[in-house]
Amino acid sequence: MKQNKLFYKVGQFLMFAGPATILFAAVVIVPFFYGLYLTFTSWDGVAANKPFVGLQNYKDAFADIAYWDALGRTVVYSVISVVLVNIVAFVLAYLVTSGLKGQNFFRAGFFIPNLIGGIVLGYVWKFMFNRAFVAIGTAVVGHDTSSLLGTTNGALFALILVSVWQYAGYMMLIYVAGFMGVDDSLREAALIDGCSNGQAMRHVIIPLMRASFVQCIFLSTTRCFMVYDLNLSLTKGEPFNSSVMAAMHVYNKAFVYKNYGVGQAEALILFIICAVIGMIQVYVGKKGEVAA
Repeated sequence: MKQNKLFYKVGQFLMFAGPATILFAAVVIVPFFYGLYLTFTSWDGVAANKPFVGLQNYKDAFADIAYWDALGRTVVYSVISVVLVNIVAFVLAYLVTSGLKGQNFFRAGFFIPNLIGGIVLGYVWKFMFNRAFVAIGTAVVGHDTSSLLGTTNGALFALILVSVWQYAGYMMLIYVAGFMGVDDSLREAALIDGCSNGQAMRHVIIPLMRASFVQCIFLSTTRCFMVYDLNLSLTKGEPFNSSVMAAMHVYNKAFVYKNYGVGQAEALILFIICAVIGMIQVYVGKKGEVAA
């Protein structure tokens, strides 16, 4: 009887979740472990043999100054972008849930940038920075101006600006769901008790939206740490490799310089850092979550 029940459960799992499980294993699990194996080899991506080198790739990764520079740059970019993305998304969510006329139209409009691929988005904004903004600046000041993408700090600022423009609309929808999940009677009760709108927002609404903050901060953090397509199309790491993020450095190490072992080791280190940051952020966020 128990055996038949077990076969029934296994059959139901294979019928409904089997194809998805197989696909997930094929595109995530198997490549992950194969990449883990490559970190112990000196494969160049072409040769048939993969010489085993032990932990040498990890030693080279920790000694790669350019990698740690790119990682530090990614941390700065991610911290600033995550803060701005969530502030902008929260403000937009508040506006489109406050009874604003045509708020559904604005919701769709703010979300549209997230539907544009990073490659296309980067090239569009590259044209804006190099041509449109330069032409406007020249017309305003009366002499030739340079593009933001031509300076080290300007390139990083451009990446942050475009990332905020792209991600804020998606995070806005999560905050919208958070606002709609808070019962209006709680806010009204706070106002009746003498709270101002700001105090009601701070002490009632925001604590009840903690789950939305956890999700948005986690998603925006992981997206910013793993940014590659926008980095490639907007700045391509220029000028003078000053805007190379960690993901681009890993890609170049593996596919441009044909050093798959070290590149994969650096990718694994980046993955571990992102996983640790994500788990800490989720743990801290969930720890103080308030039930509505």
